[in-house]
Amino acid sequence: MKKSRGIITLILVLGILAGLCYYSATIISSTGVGEDRSINLGLDLAGGVSITYQVVGDKPTDEQLDDTVYKLQKRVEGYSTEAQVYKVGDDRISVEIPGVSDANKILEELGKPGTLEFQTEDGKTFMDGSAVAQAKAATITNDTGNKENIVELTLTDEGAKTFAEVTSANVGKALPIVYDDEVISYPTVQQAITGGTAQISGMANYEEAESLASQIRIGSLSLKLEEMRSEVVGAQLGEEAISSSLKAAAIGLVIVMIFMIVQYLVPGVVAAFALAIYTTLVIATLYLFEITLTLPGIAGIILSIGMAVDANVIIFARIREEIADGKSVATAIETGFARARSAILDGNITTLIAAAVLGLRGSGTVKGFASTLAIGIILSMFTCMVVTKVLMHAVYAIGVRDAKFYGKAKERKPFDFVGKTGIFIAISCAIIVCGCVGVGMHKSSDGTILNYSLEFKGGTSTAVVMDKQYSIKEIDKEIVPLVEKITGDGNVQAQAVEGTKQIIIKTRTLSLEERTKLEKTMTKNFGVDKKDITSESISSTVSNEMKTDAIVAVVIATICMLLYIWFRFKDVRFAGSAVIALSHDVIMVFICYVLAWISVGNTFIACMLTIIGYSINNTIVIFDRIRDALKKHHAQTKAAYKEIVNKSIAQTMSRSVNTSITTFVMVLVLYIMGVTSIREFALPLMVGLLAGTYSSICLASEIWYLLRTKGMKKE
Repeated sequence: MKKSRGIITLILVLGILAGLCYYSATIISSTGVGEDRSINLGLDLAGGVSITYQVVGDKPTDEQLDDTVYKLQKRVEGYSTEAQVYKVGDDRISVEIPGVSDANKILEELGKPGTLEFQTEDGKTFMDGSAVAQAKAATITNDTGNKENIVELTLTDEGAKTFAEVTSANVGKALPIVYDDEVISYPTVQQAITGGTAQISGMANYEEAESLASQIRIGSLSLKLEEMRSEVVGAQLGEEAISSSLKAAAIGLVIVMIFMIVQYLVPGVVAAFALAIYTTLVIATLYLFEITLTLPGIAGIILSIGMAVDANVIIFARIREEIADGKSVATAIETGFARARSAILDGNITTLIAAAVLGLRGSGTVKGFASTLAIGIILSMFTCMVVTKVLMHAVYAIGVRDAKFYGKAKERKPFDFVGKTGIFIAISCAIIVCGCVGVGMHKSSDGTILNYSLEFKGGTSTAVVMDKQYSIKEIDKEIVPLVEKITGDGNVQAQAVEGTKQIIIKTRTLSLEERTKLEKTMTKNFGVDKKDITSESISSTVSNEMKTDAIVAVVIATICMLLYIWFRFKDVRFAGSAVIALSHDVIMVFICYVLAWISVGNTFIACMLTIIGYSINNTIVIFDRIRDALKKHHAQTKAAYKEIVNKSIAQTMSRSVNTSITTFVMVLVLYIMGVTSIREFALPLMVGLLAGTYSSICLASEIWYLLRTKGMKKE
């Protein structure tokens, strides 16, 4: 690159950065205010519409309610992955959808859950809505080559069997679809349908097809529901949650940039610019793709800023090594990027695989977390492989060519990590055993070892008509602390019902004594009339099916990640040792949750997934060095393998330490400045970061060595 071109490139990059900063600033300043250009916020940060449905008819069973809650959850995810559905009492279901303020519009679009029936021409019902697994609108090209709007039905196994029998006996006849005693479609059977899927054609347009699909989906609920009430509710958390998180992000970002500049000189300055571009791109992408942002999402983005430094650290370490080997700066830059590419791609692709599986298989907040994770990974790879590379070449082109400006790789005498494997394993086992003993002794009054939050075990919802309308800030400052004293729980959720004096307080399940104490507190401190206070039990917002979805998604994601490692490294022992290292990290974080009595909610899943992604990324960087060494040296003895492993760990030590420091700093600032919910997310993350760094350096590669050299001669 010529000098003139380098100058133009730098000016263009600075111009793009300035534009992105301005664009991101307008998004951040509008978020939470209600302007057009703002990020969608979740229920915890912005509130939304709350709709309560009453079951029609006899009292439902728990199984019927649970089934209906799960199906409604799937339905409302079309509005937001952060929407919540839960049971209220024995015969009601509440739906809360963030980011909207028109309850009537949502009610109209969501539809009134009713009874769906499939009938024969003579009016005999042969199948109800429970036989429909999915219904969606689509546009296809028919046999004549014309576009046609249809509704695609996917049936359950039992439904497919029944549908096959009935359609076989009614070819050429109509099978009306009836919703609440009204015929909504009158399709004619063209042929026997035996595959468990069917198509309803004849729609005038796509909107008509979508409307029919929506009615079928909502009609497939296990129970008939009717609207009991709808209202617009305020945020569950105070304004301090957003402001403190943004301040933490800004401070952490500045600290990380300063660290990179001090540590890596000119490349550090380049990394600072790339990091600024990365941060603004994340903000812009969240807005453009209408990703719903929650408090855990903010924490996840701040964490991703720390992790985004990782790729740059890998590249700069490679460049320094090339310079130390006598290469010119220009050659070192080109070779450094080329040699770092495999570690960066492998580390990020494994985590991207996890995000894809979680997005496809997960539900609720797991889907939201997967979206944020995928955005962070893709943008991180783009900024390091494209933006950083362009800037490095431009800086070199304008005349910054002296090797002293790029730093020098420190010659590290390999420490005998492999020789200390027994000690490392003993340390981990001792910590785990002590932790397990502590876990066994640490139980709640109901016998559980985990402090499950409202999302996982439900609780009590108390509605109070206050003496005036309270703002979010007033609720957070005046009411929540009093409730926390009664419950001893730092995760009280309180929100105002807009346009009224009513507030809703959600807590863990309260005893009769605690409910009475809460009533006395509200009447004494706020002059509330006792008759204006009502309490009722609410179920968890994470149903058993959603828990199963999350567990299955995590298991599949982990298996896919390990299969990728096996494929890329051509050795199943790499995958096996990675499994052991990951298990070590997950156990450490689990122990932290128990002993620190941290609330286990949706952030628990996000925390565990973040640690798995971080740890596997750390481990792959070292594995990549081992793979490179094995290509150059065909080791035949234990001593040769031992030397390769020790040298690979030493070569990546600065990268492992520096990445851990930058990521830890971001989370530490978040912990210091964040609200209670943020701190309860940040603390186990810090434990996981330390455990992940330790396992990557002291366990993963050493275990691979033991597996690889089993039965091999020493010399």
